[in-house]
Amino acid sequence: MLVSIFNDVIGPVMRGPSSSHCAAALRIGRLARDLMDADFSDVLVEFDVNGSLPNTHDTQGSDMGLFGGLLGWDAADARLPDSPQALSDAGVRLSIETVDAGDPHPNTYRLTLRSSRETHTLHAISTGGGMMEVIDLDGFPVSMFGDCYQTLLWAEGPAEALITLLETRFTADAILLHKADGRQLIEVKAPEFVSDHILSEIPGIRSIKRLGPVLPVMSRKETAVPFGSCAEMLDHDAGRGTPLWLLAVEYEMARGGISEAEVIAKMVDIVRIVRHSIAAGIAGTQYDDRVLGHQSGRFDELLRAGKLLDGGALNRIILYVTALMEVKSSMGVIVAAPTAGACAALPGSVIAMAEAMGLDEEAMAKALLASGLIGVFIATRWTFAAEVGGCQAEGGSAASMAAAALVTLAGGTLAQAVAASSMAFQNMLGLICDPVANRVEVPCLGKNVMAANNALACANMALAGFDPIIPLDEVIDSAKHVASQMPREVRCTNLGGLSITPTAIALEAKLAARRTSSCGTGCGCG
Repeated sequence: MLVSIFNDVIGPVMRGPSSSHCAAALRIGRLARDLMDADFSDVLVEFDVNGSLPNTHDTQGSDMGLFGGLLGWDAADARLPDSPQALSDAGVRLSIETVDAGDPHPNTYRLTLRSSRETHTLHAISTGGGMMEVIDLDGFPVSMFGDCYQTLLWAEGPAEALITLLETRFTADAILLHKADGRQLIEVKAPEFVSDHILSEIPGIRSIKRLGPVLPVMSRKETAVPFGSCAEMLDHDAGRGTPLWLLAVEYEMARGGISEAEVIAKMVDIVRIVRHSIAAGIAGTQYDDRVLGHQSGRFDELLRAGKLLDGGALNRIILYVTALMEVKSSMGVIVAAPTAGACAALPGSVIAMAEAMGLDEEAMAKALLASGLIGVFIATRWTFAAEVGGCQAEGGSAASMAAAALVTLAGGTLAQAVAASSMAFQNMLGLICDPVANRVEVPCLGKNVMAANNALACANMALAGFDPIIPLDEVIDSAKHVASQMPREVRCTNLGGLSITPTAIALEAKLAARRTSSCGTGCGCG
């Protein structure tokens, strides 16, 4: 699937501490709900013993997101923190088990769902930033991203003939035939479901399921984008010096089939959501199951009173970044940009700097679009998931994207934006992911501030003509290689770094006891 700025990079709009856990799990749950026609009484969730989820699913929001998806809720639904209890109240019997399945991806969900009528299995992976892929359905190897309407047909007889007949009655983006153990599954991907009327004319169909899209930008047949890497973008520009944000608009217009005005309007809407979240964070946040309390308000007071060291716009950036991280940790509404764990560095720095410069929301949106295109290059070549790449995949990506955005705000050139992006990413290579007490707060708060600082420094260096030496694509590839050399323990597993200090272990136990006493079950509902 081709990367989209709004699907994969700047988004989703969500609640929860981790997009890899909360938002992706919710999308997986939504598809599983569709598979069961929203009717199920038993759910078995299995996590591989060597993955990241056995140690993090309850505290980083996988349970919350998955159960919310099974209930049919949206990623920004205010009820999400209570989804475990809501699923139980709906009479669903739930079991979560750790198994030795040998899953190659650390974020693998194995679901078995039952009703009085049927049983289905679904295996899916969370790939970072809220994106996911269904890789197995009822034993059929598949590749489903939730980016279209999918009609699933369990067929008997000569399936190839059924497909030929279907093609004469329905225009699809793709019709795929899967075979396993003597069974046949026809998968129809399209901008709409195949109607019952059409299916009534197709013989040999034993069962029908319809899975709705879960992504904001759907894929289309034969979609082509103008470039997929930084080098290809520069070749495409051919020395014209097109602003990075305008190249981002061109890319997303091709990817999503929407107009320039629609692309900018979508990003302006995101800007307004983030600004509202910043204000809410500064005003004060409350949530029991967290490590850090409200701190950004005090920073704001001292900043207004002139009692902080003079940092100019940098202090406003710190304020906005910390406010957004506090909203995330209190289950408020955020935008994963590119992830929930790194949701603050990019939008916090862009909005703070734009306000300091007296720029409007459209200018902020254009800067975020520029950053989004850098994110496209990262997501196309690699990942945003800390479970795969450590915090260099989250904080490093955010810093790289933010640096390009800040150059855009300053009216810098395309070459300067790319240079800033490369330098900022270089500075973050090797960064591990080791959240204290298994919550995405410490040292995540400081790493977001560091990423924003890094972005500002590299933006100014690029504007002054500093040479990044290493092209951005090569930096991304280097980060991917570094990730392959990282031990599992320092990739968001709660098994290394600050996560295993005595203080972190004691704090995790204290929070676990508080959660158990607050809801009586230890379900993590807060």
